[in-house]
Amino acid sequence: MKKVVKFGGSSLANAEQFQKVGDIIRSEESRRYVVPSAPGKRFSADTKVTDLLYACYDKAEAGEDFSDILTEIKSRFYEIIKGLNLDLSLEEEFRQIEADFKAHAGNEYAASRGEFLNGKVMAAYLGYEFIDSATVIRFDKNGNFDADKTDKLLAKRLQKCERAVIPGFYGSLNDGSKKIKTFSRGGSDVTGSIVARNGHVDLYENWTDVSGFLIADPRIVRNPATIRTITYKELRELSYMGASVLHENSIFPVRSEGIPIQIKNTNNPEDPGTLIVETTCHKPDHVITGIAGKKGFATIMIEKDMMNSEIGFGRKVLQVLE
Repeated sequence: MKKVVKFGGSSLANAEQFQKVGDIIRSEESRRYVVPSAPGKRFSADTKVTDLLYACYDKAEAGEDFSDILTEIKSRFYEIIKGLNLDLSLEEEFRQIEADFKAHAGNEYAASRGEFLNGKVMAAYLGYEFIDSATVIRFDKNGNFDADKTDKLLAKRLQKCERAVIPGFYGSLNDGSKKIKTFSRGGSDVTGSIVARNGHVDLYENWTDVSGFLIADPRIVRNPATIRTITYKELRELSYMGASVLHENSIFPVRSEGIPIQIKNTNNPEDPGTLIVETTCHKPDHVITGIAGKKGFATIMIEKDMMNSEIGFGRKVLQVLE
């Protein structure tokens, strides 16, 4: 068996969490490709590294001194490196980031550096090869993900690589500029799916700080049960309506290849989590798979006699909405 494992920001917030992740990866030979997010919050009042990078770049773009925030970001990574007893320097990378910030490399470039740097740390910690996502994940000139180009580049690279760390969340424009482009927030989930498809793996494990999807929002319903098995279609509906455990676009790359996704908890790795599949003969414990809700959301119902026999009716409706 061959697996891709993606770890969220809370799973990689500090050295202690990194060690948990390392134990999980090393516990199974099948965990071949690792997709890390940027370090998340270490405690409730903490700031995510990605948010620090946004704030740092805003200062740089305004022509203000941003050295204090950059130093804070640097200390976050060296705190992890020291806690893992790694012989690793990121000075060259931080010098490049500082120069690129001064040159106004862009907000998306700034946001991507958390994943990039964490990928460097993870590769050094595991002894895996580091693959910069900017070299294998492509976006077209309009900023849309270019699946065809990405599949060619990434599949070719992974064929030559037994074990690798590929940072989540970003890639580059496919116009020769090498400009960094990111997915929407939470896009490391999408990177994991893309790597799973091109690595021809058997399972995509998405590790986070919860033990899978719950049948209802725990902020509203007390102690809701975990959904053990869910189909891609059911997941898509729940994600659109606010169930945010997994990025809603992350199912497309793996669904076409028939690769299941398993949501697992880094802090409770023995929990079975939630398995996401195309179809299932599993008999659910409940008639309703799950309940999710979204504020500021409207449904339009249209009724008209003989609507099915009127050619172009659907087009006219969509034109009104457009």
